[in-house]
Order: sequence, then C-alpha cells, then structure tokens
Amino acid sequence: MPEPVNQESSKPAESMKFTEQFRSIVGKIRQLKVEVEAQAVIIFPEYQIDWVRLRKLFEDDRITVASMKSDILKDASENGFSVIHLHFSSGSAVNDRISHAILEAVADDLVPRGSRVLVLYSTFDPSTFDSISVVNLGEHLERLSGRDLRQLETSVPLNTLKTVVDLAVDIGWEGREGKPIGCLFVVGDTKKVYTMSHSVGFDPVKGYHRKDRNIFDVKVREGIKEVAQLDGAILVSADGTVHSCCRMLQGERNATISLSPGLGTRHWAAAAITKITSAVAIAVSQSSGTVRIFRNGEVALRIEARQRRPLVWKDLEAE
Repeated sequence: MPEPVNQESSKPAESMKFTEQFRSIVGKIRQLKVEVEAQAVIIFPEYQIDWVRLRKLFEDDRITVASMKSDILKDASENGFSVIHLHFSSGSAVNDRISHAILEAVADDLVPRGSRVLVLYSTFDPSTFDSISVVNLGEHLERLSGRDLRQLETSVPLNTLKTVVDLAVDIGWEGREGKPIGCLFVVGDTKKVYTMSHSVGFDPVKGYHRKDRNIFDVKVREGIKEVAQLDGAILVSADGTVHSCCRMLQGERNATISLSPGLGTRHWAAAAITKITSAVAIAVSQSSGTVRIFRNGEVALRIEARQRRPLVWKDLEAE
C-alpha cells in the first residue's frame, strides 16, 4: 500500500464522456442499489464530469464523490454531491482509496453504520466508469458509528489506524510459524510515549530511513510480524512510520484503570499509556488472538479471532 501523501494534481482534469457504456453502468448501479438494498453510492471519477447531466442520471439518489483532485470535488459539491478529499498518490491502489473513502464517509455521517455501499470506479479505462463493487460495512472497521470513528481519529488518522489494526488482526489469526503470539502497538503521540518507555532489547528498526519504516509498505508489515515476537511495544507515528520497537511502557502506577478479569500486563500497559497520552493502543492476546483497541484508558473496540474470514469488526460488548 503506497504511503498517503498530501498531494494534488496541478493539471486540469480531463472530462469523462457520456457514452452508452457510461449511461448503462449508471443505470445498472441504480438497479443494483435496489436489489441489494444498498444505503449509499460512492463514485471515484478519474476525470471531470458534466455534473448536471450526472445528477439527472442518478435522479434523487444520494451520491458521494471521492477524488484526489480539488477541481473535481469543487464542481461536484457545487452541484449537490457530497465529497471526500482523498490524500493519496496517483499510483495508489484502487482498493486502498475505496477503503479510506468509506472510512471518511462513515466518520462524516455520509454513510450509515453497518450499511451496504455500492462503489463505482474505473479499473481499466480512466475516461469512463467500468467497475462496481458491493461493500458490506458490517465486515469492516466502518461498522462503528461516525461518532466512534471521529473519537478515534482525534489523534490517529483513520487510514493509519486501519492499517495497524489489520496487521494486528493478521498476527492474532496467524501467529508465527504455527505458534500463537501476542503483541502491542501504540499509535500516535509518539514523542510522549517514547519518553514514557524504555528499551528492553535490540531495536530492529533503529537506523533505517523513515521511508523504509512505513507501515503502509507491505514489506514493512511482513517484517513487523517477525518483530512482534520480541518483547515490548511497537510504537507507530500518526503518519504510519514505525518509530521504534521493543519498548517497555511505563504508565502511572496509581492510574485508575478498570479492565475485565483475565486481561494481563500487556492490556494493562495498553490501557495505562492511553490514559496519560493521546495515543491509541492495539493489543493482541496471545491466548485467543483477540485484538483490543484502547483509547483514554478503556477498550474502545474488540475484534474476535474465532474465524478466519470474513473479518468482522465488532462493537464493544460486555466482556
């Protein structure tokens, strides 16, 4: 997954033509919306569109436009479409852009929690829409409400959080070499967290350039799966850079923390560090593979590892 960047194209957007294929696929998505009972539609135009004509094709359907180009978003917004500004490089994968757009849509209350969303985009020809995907939000982080996501996003961007949590879930499911392992990620407020921790061993990422420590790089994520077997927490900056590994967290001994019975020192450390910093901690249980996300000293979300697929992001339930 390429690293997200705050970069916009300076070139004027070309126009998408209203061909018969274009009209046909818009008609198909309107029909499919009814058949699968989708609550929202998100489109990803590569080029500029005649927004007035597009609105007539979609009639009263609620449409959200996601793009990296500000001129496209400006014109879409002026014509009554909801918009999402994507901060990715032009070569980023379509699925990464879709995932991030849906997260932002839920956070902005453009998409209801737990709903079904249709996504319209270009896979082969950027001058026209040629692909439709059906996304069930009950199987992703987007099952949380917009309020829940906005709270998590206060200190950590959603794309960074989702990437680290997905990695934690993989570790919880797969273990390493057939053996279950537990680990702890602390994301955001890195400088403060670092000062409240100390090294417990050799740091595998020390000395590497920032671009070689970015969690959005699949090679880095695979390397972190090996590092996760070592003692100590893995600190990840808000921009996705793996700051350091093998850190023993030093929370306040007198901090008021209430955890469910059976949770050990790893979970206590996760709760304690998020109680006194603005970081988000993700703990993987070695015994069960369950992933818990901590914020403000409490469990904000629990993800069970009882089955391998589909991935279900569950709201916090009574322990």
